[in-house]
Amino acid sequence: MKNILFIASEGVPFIKTGGLADVVGSLPKELDARYYDVRVILPKYSCMKPELRDRLEYITSFYMDFNWKNEYVGLLKAKADGITYYFIDNEHYFTSFKPYTEDPLWEIERFAYFSKAALSALPVLDFRPDLIHCHDWQTGLVPVYLKERFQENPFFQRIRTVMTIHNLKFQGRWNVKEVEEITGLSGYFFSPDKLEFHKDADLLKGGLVYADAITTVSPTYAQEIRTEFYGEGLDGLLNARAGDLRGIINGIDYDSFDPEKDALIAKPYNAVNFRKEKIKNKRALQEELGLARDDKTMMIGMVSRLTDQKGFDLIAYVMEELCRDAVQIVVLGTGEERYENMFRYFDWKYQDKVSANITYNEALSHRIYAACDAFLMPSLFEPCGLSQLMALRYGTIPIVRETGGLKDTVEPYNEYEGTGTGFSFTNYNAHEMLRTIRYAEQIYYDRRREWNRMIDRAMAADFSWKKSAVKYQEMYDWLIG
Repeated sequence: MKNILFIASEGVPFIKTGGLADVVGSLPKELDARYYDVRVILPKYSCMKPELRDRLEYITSFYMDFNWKNEYVGLLKAKADGITYYFIDNEHYFTSFKPYTEDPLWEIERFAYFSKAALSALPVLDFRPDLIHCHDWQTGLVPVYLKERFQENPFFQRIRTVMTIHNLKFQGRWNVKEVEEITGLSGYFFSPDKLEFHKDADLLKGGLVYADAITTVSPTYAQEIRTEFYGEGLDGLLNARAGDLRGIINGIDYDSFDPEKDALIAKPYNAVNFRKEKIKNKRALQEELGLARDDKTMMIGMVSRLTDQKGFDLIAYVMEELCRDAVQIVVLGTGEERYENMFRYFDWKYQDKVSANITYNEALSHRIYAACDAFLMPSLFEPCGLSQLMALRYGTIPIVRETGGLKDTVEPYNEYEGTGTGFSFTNYNAHEMLRTIRYAEQIYYDRRREWNRMIDRAMAADFSWKKSAVKYQEMYDWLIG
């Protein structure tokens, strides 16, 4: 039996702000329990739902030297889907209305504490991992601390580490002097070949330097981050470590996202009966959102953070043109005020064609995936992306830009060979996107049999966690030996 420990800042079902939580909650239960004992350490946030907080069972507590004082470390545990979760409790650091705050220095201090506390807790947990799997910058100091002070203890010797980049844009940077003070790391660690980055300290960089292996969440993104455009200043380091870097595509939970069993949608359907049953979801959504009742109009969905990264500057540029097409547009999400207001304006101007839902609503997102004919996702960069995988699962044809995980998961339609599961465009260009949307409209309206065959292929694609889990297991075996 190989012991694997995930250390992360969030994880389903306990706390979630984005795709990281889905990975941390879904991957451990898909790893083969005959060979791997997988456990997870998370912070105990005060903003967890009370019914989840009530499930936590107290283990013990101790004090740890951190930031020039003795800091309390409480340890709790709970089980979910057969996986043991441990929680680091400290009210000073983890009492807030949301899991993350807007203060970058405070975030660095909180997660430096969390990284050190997670390692310090291991000897009292009666669980010695063979490998620690760290996620994003919030756990970047785990491999650093492991090499810096914990190696002297025989318990910690030969523990291997993996660092997974979910989004390279977020790195945990602040000036060296204050980070040195907070972390207790010596000046030795703040040189350009270690944590120093353009005279700042960079926690993610520390993790990438000291981890035994590096992964990211799609093969294409693993290549892209080695270039200057996508590398966020770390492309040199990632090229130096190219032999230890691999991209493994994220999956989605096929039990949670299953159009045949989804209680959140109006009418269940599957890959056999979607031609008759999927349309009933469209009618129900048109009724719910006040759109024109029309079976034949192509409905395009977007469920996203409304930010530049997600390509909304392209959409803004051609939105007026797009609204003149024979389409309905349904948007769900929050983000930058200018995009929120843009969609509100088009909702007002084209009331029976555009529905702007400026909120986050999990149930409505499922109804959009089930009801729409196409799903638009023109990201500037997309490490993996989960929305396009959900769209494929629900037979809603993705229209994407060829970047990161979008390129790896959506096969572009080829009308000559009768292949493909969606539509894609290459350049980050608004009219190239619009041409691609209009090509999709043409196939939808004029070659309906071809469109339905594309849905057949989309719903047959397998992006469940089972496939990804096998690749993680191969990496774990390679590292642990």
